Amino acid sequence: MSILTVTFNPALDLETTTPEVMPGEKLRCTDPARDPGGGGINVARAIVQLGGEATALVAAGGAGGDALERMLAAHDVPVLRLPAPGEMRQNLSVIETTTGRQFRFIFPGPTWTPEDMTAATEALSTHCAPGDWVVLSGSLPPGVSPGALVDLVRRLTGQGAKVVADTSGAGLVALAGARTGMALLRVDFEESVALAGRALQTAADSAAFAADLVAQGAADVVIVARGAEGSVLASFEGWWMAPAARVPVVSRTGAGDSFVAGAVLALSRGLPLPEVLSHGCAAASAAVTTPATELCDAAMVQALLPQSLARPV
Repeated sequence: MSILTVTFNPALDLETTTPEVMPGEKLRCTDPARDPGGGGINVARAIVQLGGEATALVAAGGAGGDALERMLAAHDVPVLRLPAPGEMRQNLSVIETTTGRQFRFIFPGPTWTPEDMTAATEALSTHCAPGDWVVLSGSLPPGVSPGALVDLVRRLTGQGAKVVADTSGAGLVALAGARTGMALLRVDFEESVALAGRALQTAADSAAFAADLVAQGAADVVIVARGAEGSVLASFEGWWMAPAARVPVVSRTGAGDSFVAGAVLALSRGLPLPEVLSHGCAAASAAVTTPATELCDAAMVQALLPQSLARPV
């Protein structure tokens, strides 16, 4: 059994600082930190940092893909390349040192055709074995339809994979409304409110919403993030809430991906669902204490676990 993470829209993430962000001015910035980026890539990196093993399946071609593979090798993350069109995108994060505010500029990446998605799906399916955990994390590339994502998940679950999805926008809407046999679906707070069509003012409200998705067949387990408050988990086994640890926030970059890494690693090790939720919250809390895109630290996660113990909702 392996953990495979899938990134269809990878990026080179740049993070820099400047005293103040002002319109019309030349903003003098520090030398940027450079890291391989994209949801699935971050999840794989975080799993390795937490002491686990994960392989990153990355749709990145050309020189950009070669550079990305070298960068991930430096993080001890093995890479399998999936076919992809165009040149890999870059993202930019700027931290304003006078206020601590973070400005994140996310670029779209190359446009895919249906034939591009078919080729990537065929390649991905050949690397997936029954019992593998397959994490689909991050945004869809331009041109990829939500229906294509649903079809991919159904194909992977049909092969016996345990699929985890953490996406957004139309892709999330499609997955939430489909019976795909997914193992886990994670939803951010703002997205959960949009999907629910109502305010989710309390943890119990979020848990009830997550339980509705489970009952409708969206996934065996649904987790809803509630920001600094923590996250809730619902399954047929029960509902739980785990608080975020109280830590100083340096950068929120990668916190959600670190959550997925902690939770999936715990799932792969057979831990009970309340502990899965606790490990995810502790990993996310650890991630926000690190600068740039350093993600979560294993020792910090262990130190924060007592603050993120799950309780029934």
